[in-house]
Amino acid sequence: MPLSQFKALHSYLDQMIIGQPQLTQALLIAMIADGHLLVEGPPGLAKTRAINALANGIDGNFQRIQFTPDLLPADLTGSDIYRNETGQFSFEPGPLFHNLILADEINRAPAKVQSALLEAMAEGQVTVGKQSYKLDDLFLVMATQNPLENEGTYPLPEAQLDRFLMHLSLDYPSAETELQILRLARNEDLKQQTATVEAISQEQVFSARKQALELYLAPSLEGYIVDLINATRQPQKYCDELASYLECGVSPRATLALERCARARAWLNGQDFVSPEDIQAVLPDVLRHRLITTYHSEAEGVSKEAIINKILSLVAVP
Repeated sequence: MPLSQFKALHSYLDQMIIGQPQLTQALLIAMIADGHLLVEGPPGLAKTRAINALANGIDGNFQRIQFTPDLLPADLTGSDIYRNETGQFSFEPGPLFHNLILADEINRAPAKVQSALLEAMAEGQVTVGKQSYKLDDLFLVMATQNPLENEGTYPLPEAQLDRFLMHLSLDYPSAETELQILRLARNEDLKQQTATVEAISQEQVFSARKQALELYLAPSLEGYIVDLINATRQPQKYCDELASYLECGVSPRATLALERCARARAWLNGQDFVSPEDIQAVLPDVLRHRLITTYHSEAEGVSKEAIINKILSLVAVP
């Protein structure tokens, strides 16, 4: 049964990445919902460790790409290499031809590199010259951004942000949690026994995706999802204050992402139906990077989280 193995994987991730339950759950939701993650937070919050631990629990391969201003698209996609022995060009695959990708500090790469990653995320393929090459069906990108530095960065365009299923915002752990991290790191340095998990096959991941899509979603909750999204497009119907905070609404991709994430969360919790709580729980991560706020909201210091909470309070739950 895939669910029991996913619960074991979730427990393993929580043991390996202490104090970041939001991140470990989001990784599993993204994998089941067949989407990509954008993670923002200060350095040292186990972002690399998290996706590496996920790779240990999945029958797939992992690749980390450090994004820098001098990176070229071919550094991601691969390139055609001339072979002297044959007198012909052959394609040498790049790091994107792995199942799990960590795009570290994605906003440090120029637009051409970001567009190559965008094609991989959106189309499941890369194009080199006139030839396109399909990526594996199991393909998950976790991109990171450092909010503390803005110099030498290239902000992601709205179209690329929209391609990410969810956007997580991480913060420093509590003192108690950091003490646990300290002990875990010491035990690992001493080569003491750490948590292990049986790897989940790619077929089991695809089976989990199918089961999540088959969960019952009441028509009234489908309407609830659409109403939440429409509240970002027509905020004046709900509240003048909300309208003053939003410059424009989110795209239909947000609607699809909200449903898929709610389904994945419900499935991971062992439910056979999607509840309003599932939709409400994933809404902040689905909307955080898609909302375009006004200067008025920034001047008043109104955060996107506050705007999302306002939407949740205004839209009636069926």
